[in-house]
Amino acid sequence: MDTEASLVIGPEQIQSKVVDLGKQITTDYADKSLLILGVLNGAFIFTADLCRAISLDMEIDFIRVASYGSSISSSGEICLRKAPEGDLRGKDILLVEDIVDTGSTLAWLRDYFADQGAASVKICALIDKTERRNVDVHVDYPGFTVEEGFLIGYGMDYAEKYRNLSAIYSLHT
Repeated sequence: MDTEASLVIGPEQIQSKVVDLGKQITTDYADKSLLILGVLNGAFIFTADLCRAISLDMEIDFIRVASYGSSISSSGEICLRKAPEGDLRGKDILLVEDIVDTGSTLAWLRDYFADQGAASVKICALIDKTERRNVDVHVDYPGFTVEEGFLIGYGMDYAEKYRNLSAIYSLHT
């Protein structure tokens, strides 16, 4: 790594948590029509590992969202840049995200998919980060709670770098 960072969550802790989340989701969705929607780009590694830890038949897809605004602050306007491929009506959707920060995007996605006729919409996030939360959004399947810091690794990036790290670090800028 070319920059200074400190370890926050090691690879063994992450994998143990992914297995635990997979077991819980397997139990909770045993009689449901599960559709996993990973939020690109950050959640692709977590989504892949989580899906392998769930012992159910499921559909897997990815979505991409963008929030437009100046480089200093987001306008709060959220746009679905890549929508799911199939029909959402009657599906039990599990949104999988790397990190929930302000909560704005996931609250918008939850409401959007409910409006599309999903039977249910729940949220699984590896990191539930509360320091900048400005929208009340419930993470149904939280991995780790982290209060502060700019996190990289295990899918999370800084300027599109460091996603490939097997652990999560706090970047010191």
